[in-house]
Amino acid sequence: MFDPLFVLLQYLLPKRWLTELAGKVAGKRASWTPKLIRWFIARYNVNMDEAANPDYRSYPTFNDFFTRPLRRGARPLAQVDYVCPVDGAISQFGPIEADQVFQAKGHSYSTTALVGGDATLAERFRDGNFATIYLSPRDYHRIHMPCDGRLLRMIYVPGELFSVNPATARGVPGLFARNERVVCEFEGPHGPFVLTLVGATIVGSMATVWHGLVNPPRSGEVREWRYDEQNIALKKGAEMGRFLLGSTVVMLFPKNTLRFNPQWKPAAPVRMGEVMGVRP
Repeated sequence: MFDPLFVLLQYLLPKRWLTELAGKVAGKRASWTPKLIRWFIARYNVNMDEAANPDYRSYPTFNDFFTRPLRRGARPLAQVDYVCPVDGAISQFGPIEADQVFQAKGHSYSTTALVGGDATLAERFRDGNFATIYLSPRDYHRIHMPCDGRLLRMIYVPGELFSVNPATARGVPGLFARNERVVCEFEGPHGPFVLTLVGATIVGSMATVWHGLVNPPRSGEVREWRYDEQNIALKKGAEMGRFLLGSTVVMLFPKNTLRFNPQWKPAAPVRMGEVMGVRP
């Protein structure tokens, strides 16, 4: 968000305090909630015609509005190997150079750093492919599966709460491997893949369909949940999580398993269910 008041608050308050404040406001049932939602819709040109419930006055909290489901048929799934998992704008995508993920001109970060220090997991994506997609305030904020996948592990990695807008991505080295994030490891039909939910300033929390709210609490320590012995399998296009205010998704795929849509380019808008790529 780029409103003058928000920019001022970022300078006056620590990012963690601002994030916790935003989370409390967004989750509060209050008489002023419909006014806040109406302002937000107008400010960010939110398309409520796509919502399953287009009546903004009926949402009890801002979070309920922000994570609203879409009406049936609003995002048809392309019949391809990999579909785009979110609405947003492409930040960057392409090959992983050894273990380096391209962030912006002059900036990259390692896959090991992204996944919270697990070098064994990161090695599975050496010379593979990545895609980073930014969700703006106006976008649909549920996250879906790019392909079928069986959940193996989830890792919560504490970190900073920098903004993740395009300007910050160009200016903060290693941004997506420094911010708070939730790393989800899956086994898919074409090999392993990682889907990482990256937090940001005022991102009150992140949640997954199998766990519920992951953060808060913010313990400041890496936390891990293993699901090897559970059969948590999600189909392509199924919801896997959501952002309660924000942010960015980073995906990792192994070498020789994905060829990206030739129409993709940085900064281009994308929608959930569209063609992301095919097997080579």
